[in-house]
Amino acid sequence: MALYKIVPKNPYYFWSVMSLIMQSISAQDENLSKTMFLPLAERMVEKMVKEDKIEAEAEVELYYMILERLEKYKEALDVVRGKLGEKLTSELQSRENKCMAMYKKLCRWPECNALSRRLLLKNSDDWQFYITYFDSVFQLIDESWTPPPEEEHSLEGEVHYTVEQAVKFVEERITEESKSSRPLRGPYLAKLELIRRLRYRGCNDEYKLGDPEELMFQYFRKFGDKPCCFTDLKVFVDLLPSSQYTKFISQLLEVIPLSATAESEIALPADIKALQQHLCVVQLSRLLGIYHAMDKKQKLTVVRELMLRYRHGLEFGKSCLKTELQFSDYYCLLAVHLLLDLWLEGEESAVWQCLTLLEEGLSHSPSNAQFKLLLIRIYCRLGAFEPVAELYSSLDAKHIQHDTIGYLLTRYAESLGHYAAASQSCNFALRFFHSNQKDTSEYIIQAYKYGAFEKIPEFIAFRNRLNSSLHFAQVRTERMLLDLLLEANISTSLEESIKSMSLSPEEDDIPWKDLRDNRDLTVLFNWDPKDRDISEEHRKLSLEEETMWLRIRSLTLRLVSGLPTLSHTIQPKNSEKTAENGVSSKIDTIRSLLQQLEAAVDSGKKFLEQKIQYPVLGPPPTRMAGFFSNGSCQCQTSLFYLVSDIYELDTNGLEDSAEIQERIGNSFKSLVDRLTDLFNKCKGDLIEVRDGTLKTHPNLLENLVFFVETISIALWVSSYCDSVLRPFKSNLQKKKKKKKESSVAMPPVFTHFLDYVTELQTLTSNVIDHIKGLEIILTALKLEDMSLKDTLLLQEEKKFTKTVQGKVQSSYHHSVQEIGELLKKRLDTIKKLKI
Repeated sequence: MALYKIVPKNPYYFWSVMSLIMQSISAQDENLSKTMFLPLAERMVEKMVKEDKIEAEAEVELYYMILERLEKYKEALDVVRGKLGEKLTSELQSRENKCMAMYKKLCRWPECNALSRRLLLKNSDDWQFYITYFDSVFQLIDESWTPPPEEEHSLEGEVHYTVEQAVKFVEERITEESKSSRPLRGPYLAKLELIRRLRYRGCNDEYKLGDPEELMFQYFRKFGDKPCCFTDLKVFVDLLPSSQYTKFISQLLEVIPLSATAESEIALPADIKALQQHLCVVQLSRLLGIYHAMDKKQKLTVVRELMLRYRHGLEFGKSCLKTELQFSDYYCLLAVHLLLDLWLEGEESAVWQCLTLLEEGLSHSPSNAQFKLLLIRIYCRLGAFEPVAELYSSLDAKHIQHDTIGYLLTRYAESLGHYAAASQSCNFALRFFHSNQKDTSEYIIQAYKYGAFEKIPEFIAFRNRLNSSLHFAQVRTERMLLDLLLEANISTSLEESIKSMSLSPEEDDIPWKDLRDNRDLTVLFNWDPKDRDISEEHRKLSLEEETMWLRIRSLTLRLVSGLPTLSHTIQPKNSEKTAENGVSSKIDTIRSLLQQLEAAVDSGKKFLEQKIQYPVLGPPPTRMAGFFSNGSCQCQTSLFYLVSDIYELDTNGLEDSAEIQERIGNSFKSLVDRLTDLFNKCKGDLIEVRDGTLKTHPNLLENLVFFVETISIALWVSSYCDSVLRPFKSNLQKKKKKKKESSVAMPPVFTHFLDYVTELQTLTSNVIDHIKGLEIILTALKLEDMSLKDTLLLQEEKKFTKTVQGKVQSSYHHSVQEIGELLKKRLDTIKKLKI
């Protein structure tokens, strides 16, 4: 306002109005926002309106925004329909859209109907207005609305309030369309939409519009060569009775101009138009479950046919640029989907064929994101992360995509032993999230500058959504755990590492209540029927599982960060008092976190009892199941309980603490047993050749990674034990020298600890030897001598099979090397643990 007083220009005045709206958005108390900030902003704008000083469209938009937030819909409607509304010109149909929004809020269905009808008369291809038209017709029918006698139907003109009128209106739009020079899809789809709604409501009037099967057939004849035909019809396939599916597909195939050639046993399309039509039918066949009902032999026949069509279709795309997709790419994708079905049914060789076909597809269509995304998912399922990093990088994910599809990368990098790549992928994601803060502020400044006020709340909502992102919280937590795993007590001490991260066990900066799942779970194309597709229930369960796993990881991180805070007290106390300076409150924090961890683990176990199976292309499951089943969870929890016992020993002193010492001794023994069990679950071949087919065991790799993490936590806890026991031992040795007695009894805790450290060292050495053995086996594995038993492989496919198997072998080798290197560093740390 100060600026406006010096230079009385409208933009400065409305900046201050917008600032009040910003205060209302950020106000915690909604009541305060609606009783103080927004009414004040409204009065300020009204003053300008009365003085006739409104100049720009942005100022009208701002007034509309204030009234909408105050829920003064009637006043907002008057503004839009009045003289000020004439300034709303920058967006097409901006005025009409705003009127429609207000009519809906006010439940003024006659106006909604008349306005959408009028707009459809202007443009019969605008789908949003068909939806509003149908919504309003059925609302009016439900309300038994009748037009007032001798008066205008509504402010917006004539109103349709019966099914007969709606049917006639849609028929008229189709008649109009037939006269149009450009074919319009809207009227035909509107007819199907009306049938769908009538059927849903149990009306008997749908016969007036015709048979859905015939209408869809006619639609295909008209628009079958357009890539959008499948997505248009997908919505309405429910209108077909399941007994008619095969007949419907046959009917569609009959109208496609396919011609048999001498070289090929199947009829192929002669041009791109026919190819698109045939592709549409193949996609519909998959959607209607026709392929799912086939047996293995039939599916393999279809795969062979689809790949033949794919290779034939490449001829039409010879002139395509590298950045363009081939016309027949979907054939290849559909073949892969069929092979994935076979893999899930237990056909092990099918997954290798999937990778072979996708790699072949990618060589012809290097910019096809669907090939890359599917390759990423399958390689990760097989436990090979090395090719994934390159594929993800070539996707060239931009901005928000780091949040929506970043999970494909960060979920698997660390769990498959690629620590360097995991670190890099976390950095990519975090860089985006941190720059978002700065960037969004810049967008808001620009919006102020150019008067795009309605965009400012959107930018703020966008920033909040990213700050509350589940993926952001996961990446931040995993990145810190990874840094500790790679550096703590190796290149820097645990205390220094935690200090550099500004970690505190008391602080939890994850907004649990506001966590947003921004993952795009439908980024992969899917043609599965509804019962096999990702459902809303899957999304809900996946979010629940991800949140539980995040809670376990976050509590583990906070417990580790609490270890250096348990600073060793020089004078052992005989009782555990709550010190004024809060030293002993640190153990209370650890114990409280431990209780929370136990509760989170219990919730996780209950969740896994449901045995949820996500669709193969649905959300990837978390690492929680492996964490519980391989024993890592029990090991890590026991380690944190050991910290509590050691602290008790530190506080009570060595005298009169035989019971605690015995408890600690038993903990050491059970920990070694549990770690040995965990190691046993890591044994086995990572890649084996069975009946001429390659089989990978990614669970062994994940178990090895969990072993490394658990042994690292064991070492950090052991360092804390060492810092407590070392001063005790030096005090005992001093006493021994003073008394000059050689028979001062050493408390058993020292022996227990030394035995424990020795056994840890032996166990870690054994694991390192096992890893060396795995490296030798992986290096010696001659994959090129192995031929896949399936005769489906053509000569050109064999080279891609070789490439794929080589990539998997190399990735496993890389994983084992990185895990081995890290364990060697940890072994060096164990050797230093001598009291």
